[in-house]
Amino acid sequence: MPNSISSANLLSALADAVVAADVQGLICWWNPAAEKLFGYDAQHAIGQSLDLITPERYRERHWAGYRQAMQSGHSRYGDTLLRVPALHSSGQALSIAMTVSLLRSETGEVDKVVAVIRDETKRFEEEKTMRARLAQLEAQHQAPGSGQQ
Repeated sequence: MPNSISSANLLSALADAVVAADVQGLICWWNPAAEKLFGYDAQHAIGQSLDLITPERYRERHWAGYRQAMQSGHSRYGDTLLRVPALHSSGQALSIAMTVSLLRSETGEVDKVVAVIRDETKRFEEEKTMRARLAQLEAQHQAPGSGQQ
């Protein structure tokens, strides 16, 4: 078919990171955008645990949700953004937003999970700064002697 597109070419061309893992949480797909976002090349990332990009203090919660999705065969983040912290190879904290979809084998069992991920670190930091500034202004507005009650 002349108009067909290979899945690998499509996923590799995306500006968003695409990361897939098997039932045990071992990375089996890592596109060039994931390399850029997380700082690991595909050769290093593939075969590694998702702990590679999950901050240590969030791992227990991550794995509980991962196991639940694998067992139930459902992810509530297929059409809802999940915003979580992540980890760059340099150790730098990232803020990411992703959707998560479950892939099924020919027998219908969940055998992979795939996430489409975007870096939201800058947006998160800007929102954090705005919230702090708003809290400061509200505190000034409500302070005794401000003329406002």
